[in-house]
Amino acid sequence: MTTTRQAKSVTSSSDLSCIDAMRQRLNTALRGKQDVVEMVIVCLLARGHLLLEDKPGLGKTTLAKALASAIGGTFARAQCTPDLLPSDITGFNIFSQKTHEFEFRRGPVFSDVLLADEINRATPRTQSALLEAMAERQVTVDALRFELSRQFFVIATQNPIDQHGTYPLPEAQLDRFAMKLSVGYPEPADELQMLQAAVGDDESETETLAPILQDGELAGLQQRVQCIHVAEAVQDYLIRIAAATRRHPSITLGLSPRGLLTLQRTAQSRAFLLNRRFVTPDDVQDVIVPVLSVRIGLESHEASRVIEEVLEAVPLPE
Repeated sequence: MTTTRQAKSVTSSSDLSCIDAMRQRLNTALRGKQDVVEMVIVCLLARGHLLLEDKPGLGKTTLAKALASAIGGTFARAQCTPDLLPSDITGFNIFSQKTHEFEFRRGPVFSDVLLADEINRATPRTQSALLEAMAERQVTVDALRFELSRQFFVIATQNPIDQHGTYPLPEAQLDRFAMKLSVGYPEPADELQMLQAAVGDDESETETLAPILQDGELAGLQQRVQCIHVAEAVQDYLIRIAAATRRHPSITLGLSPRGLLTLQRTAQSRAFLLNRRFVTPDDVQDVIVPVLSVRIGLESHEASRVIEEVLEAVPLPE
């Protein structure tokens, strides 16, 4: 690993205060998972979408609601089942007896944070309804185009254990996600804090907490992330990593150009959270496992090992 050099601050004091407050709120919602929370914020600031692959009941919905409240956005949930239709995601036109005209009823994609729960239980046709929304932040219904929120963020979940009656996400859909994370079980001490906090707690309070970011502030943070400097030597390092994934015998589908751009953008976001003006190889290595895990076609436990092999095969830049 490289040694991070000192650099002038890239974030203002107000930015740092907002980010710290967001960390605190998400860590309260998801106790004992600071590393997961950090990657969620990295993904958000990189304007990506997040896939959470884990068992039920580990706090994924709570995390999504806390994130929506933190950014001052609306939250919507789509429980994916085999009978879910594309129009249940995007919305549909319905004829109004009152106005004698068709009216558009908006679906859950017209939110700021969308939780697509158990996304692999939806049919491929319904899964594809999310493609345009995730990639373009817009939907097209009956030849009419509707813009989504500028801060539209998808958190999709899937259960890695129960695969009965599921439809595995195709590569085109997986490549729309910036990261794949696993929450995992909390430590006993964190579970004790969770139980103690739940006594007399009103679950609806999370949704009424004051937003941390005001209107337009998230877009501003995301724009500043895009301006983080990436030296040519680091970009060459990224390219050599992508080439190594395409040669590795265990990887059936190497890193695509879109995936390479995602890796650079999430590394910029990581550097931004560490209050640096430039990306280092450390930033790349910090985000590479969640970024590559979603797109190299391997099981989570095997993906980490293979990605380590890829990193070992690629020399660090001088």
